Amino acid sequence: MSAPHILAKDFEAPGLGLFEWKPLFHVGPFAVAKPMVLCFLVMIIVIAFFWAAFAKPQLVPRGWQNVGEVAYVFVRDEIGRPFLGKDTERWMRLLIPVFFFVWVGNLMSVVPVAQFPVNSRIAFPAVLAVLIYLTFWVVGVKNQGLFGLLKNATMPPDLPKALYLIVIPIEFVSTFFIRPFTHAVRLFANMFAGHILIALFATVGFHFLWEKVTPLGFGVGILGVVLTIVMTAFELFIQAVQAYVFTLLAAFYISAGLYSDH
Repeated sequence: MSAPHILAKDFEAPGLGLFEWKPLFHVGPFAVAKPMVLCFLVMIIVIAFFWAAFAKPQLVPRGWQNVGEVAYVFVRDEIGRPFLGKDTERWMRLLIPVFFFVWVGNLMSVVPVAQFPVNSRIAFPAVLAVLIYLTFWVVGVKNQGLFGLLKNATMPPDLPKALYLIVIPIEFVSTFFIRPFTHAVRLFANMFAGHILIALFATVGFHFLWEKVTPLGFGVGILGVVLTIVMTAFELFIQAVQAYVFTLLAAFYISAGLYSDH
């Protein structure tokens, strides 16, 4: 039996069905499926963590407060301050929840039973991106005025005047239309693709080590298991990076509304 035949027979690669969930229950007219349950679980985890860390803060931090302060300092110094400077502390109440909601939501893909990244459903990154986009508009109009915001966002300084005919339409479309779209899609696409890849390698391992046991299939199955482990480790790294990038861009967009020199 040829290798291609072994690999193809009775094997079904995972597809979009991984992202389709039947309702678990209904709340009035609203159907509640697994992604929404995981979203609420992520919210509870993030709130519970910071409640445990800072509900009764001590002068000398111990236990959860130690971990919470390290998390706070990381977001403040590595994400907020490069763009928000002296205004960073004001915006930590937004940056902290965004970072940890995205990160923990991504981690759901490797949690037993959950096994689904919340942000692989475009609705969740889209809501966060719209929140940041609206914040940009509100702080931008408040600090620069409507026309000042439009001018500073679409007219980079020190360009030859003739170039503005090209630059202004490009910057306008990029800033006010493409920016929120790419902010959401970047996170969604990474989580979507990562989940598909891990599911594919795990399915290969299960199929050829359990359902289709042959000498050649055994080797393919072992390869599938190894790649599943490797991709899971890599995905853990990507999940953290995507939370960092998403929150970093949020800080940058807010700073573009706060300061006219961005």
